[in-house]
Amino acid sequence: MKFISAILVSVLISGCATVQSWIPSFWDDNQSAYITEARLTVERVDCALPQVPQVLRLHEDLRRFELYSQAKGSLQQDVLRVIEPMQVTVKEWRDRGEGSRVYCEIKKKLLLQQGERASKVILGRW
Repeated sequence: MKFISAILVSVLISGCATVQSWIPSFWDDNQSAYITEARLTVERVDCALPQVPQVLRLHEDLRRFELYSQAKGSLQQDVLRVIEPMQVTVKEWRDRGEGSRVYCEIKKKLLLQQGERASKVILGRW
């Protein structure tokens, strides 16, 4: 009987951790402002100008969002997962440095799509 109780307790404890990862976070004004700011930075990218400073600015915007969300606590994992695609795209672009104009336009288009999806999720919470 003690063995069954021990197993039940361990399942319940681990189950709570699993459930917590599925609980959506609630509306946050700052997160909404930060994702909007990141989208605006993407929209303002001019592929005729040097790309690195523009990409670094976008990286800072996403990092600000990430740090703020991490500081809010573990219930923010859902919004952190939402901006991951943008972070990956920006990291690839930042690591490459100056690219061709076509490369810049492709990355900008991709980031605009990713930013729109992230905004819908983040701004659509209650």
